[in-house]
Amino acid sequence: MSLLKIENLRIAFPARGGITEVVRGVNLEVHEGETVGLVGESGSGKSLSCRSIIRLLPSHAQMTANVHFDGRDVMALSRKAIRDHRAHNVGMIFQDPFSCFNPTKRIGEQVAETLRVNAGMDKSAARARAIELLASVEIDRPEQRYRAFPHELSGGMRQRVMIAIAISAGPRLLIADEPTTALDVTTQAQILKLIEQRRRDLNMAVLLVSHDFGVIAQACQRVAVMYGGYVVEAGPVDEICARPQHPYTRALLESIPSLESAGHHVRRAGIPGQPPTAGEIGPGCPFANRCAFARPECAGVDMSLEVVGDAHATACPFVRTVSATSEAGGA
Repeated sequence: MSLLKIENLRIAFPARGGITEVVRGVNLEVHEGETVGLVGESGSGKSLSCRSIIRLLPSHAQMTANVHFDGRDVMALSRKAIRDHRAHNVGMIFQDPFSCFNPTKRIGEQVAETLRVNAGMDKSAARARAIELLASVEIDRPEQRYRAFPHELSGGMRQRVMIAIAISAGPRLLIADEPTTALDVTTQAQILKLIEQRRRDLNMAVLLVSHDFGVIAQACQRVAVMYGGYVVEAGPVDEICARPQHPYTRALLESIPSLESAGHHVRRAGIPGQPPTAGEIGPGCPFANRCAFARPECAGVDMSLEVVGDAHATACPFVRTVSATSEAGGA
């Protein structure tokens, strides 16, 4: 059953000389209880697309879309209703937990404040529940950590506190925006495992944002690949990892280090050039100037997704060329 459905999401900002569109017709769906990945380089529009779900965009942003959560039109909600939506339906883990905390207030007080505002708990009940939440995200000695300041915790511990706040109201959807950024590999694995455990415990859906396809492949059932404000490919994770149909998706996968290359000084393929800024993107495929399969027709490509397999869709109309070349290289 569809919990979240986004259709034709467009986000633009005023710029010198007019309006610059940074998210261009994104479609995304998340079902009850599943984990969906959103992957792409920095600046592709991932975080803005996620924030649209709770209408948490800058005041000067111009957004149009059909966004439905459990059948309700999010775009039609009043200011009070959208606050309730954020408080009870959707939890969000932000990219940089340190910047999201008040450095002058103790960690536990910030968790308890969320409970007092969103759940109407009194001070004593909120404190007790905050300690329970800290324990639920596997923070040791939660009674002592309750009194710690943000700077006294490691990055992984701060991320756990952020998760505790995000799940405090038992949301139906958890948005995890780059939850493993700047964490070491061991801590990354612990955070992903913790999110998965809480997903099962609360029977909630997860929208996991990352620039790391390895993280997405490990944690998600379906994935949408973003580039230049577009979703360029979407489908089941296993299918896309095995048979990528867009050159950008293929390039991302080829850049992931493999165990087979360990100790052999094998240099993984990189993606040439740099991602375009929003103002540099014109008609056609925004990946064309970095694509090994580019052709003159790419300048006029319609970036809408076309089905190429069971629940698998791509925005590249030249998938046969890409697939044939991939198979030849693999052979």
